[in-house]
Amino acid sequence: MLREKLKNYKIILASGSPRRQQFFKDLDLDFEIRLKEVEEIYPPNLTEEDITDYLAVLKSDAFEGELNDHEILVTSDTIVWHENKALGKPKDYDDAFKMLQSLSDKTHWVITSVCFKTKHKTEVISEVTKVTMYALSDAEIEYYLNKYKPYDKAGSYGIQEWIGYIGVAKIEGSYPNVMGMPVDKVYQYLKQL
Repeated sequence: MLREKLKNYKIILASGSPRRQQFFKDLDLDFEIRLKEVEEIYPPNLTEEDITDYLAVLKSDAFEGELNDHEILVTSDTIVWHENKALGKPKDYDDAFKMLQSLSDKTHWVITSVCFKTKHKTEVISEVTKVTMYALSDAEIEYYLNKYKPYDKAGSYGIQEWIGYIGVAKIEGSYPNVMGMPVDKVYQYLKQL
């Protein structure tokens, strides 16, 4: 569907995330992966989607002046927002363990922003999904961390993994958003081009 519509565009996905790359494959898009190291630091006064909006644009700014006509750069950022703070990727096992303990038996938000940058404009969309977790035992958290090692995931978990099967009580909003990209919104945006 989109492949034909976007045949005059070159889509560039600036993400090393295997999940985001798979989403683009599943949308049947022709795309290229281009990566740049970006220090993901944001002003401390930002909260919720202001953080992910800022970081998605920051990642796209690394390509300023490099895009040609008919190229669309896609960058994104995901955080877990819980108890008025952002949970990014864990630093290590202990950090991941504490994060999962804090999410246990509570509701948190997964927030993703996606930035679309062309030579002439930059636009950002964002999505918020509410996720409620069951109470997780220390043994369940240890098992998950040892077996799945989710150190590349915001909030220290992947909903598509074991912990999502046994630990998620309820989800309100976009499921793929919790995996790192609101695919439906990305599709709708690209469809409008």
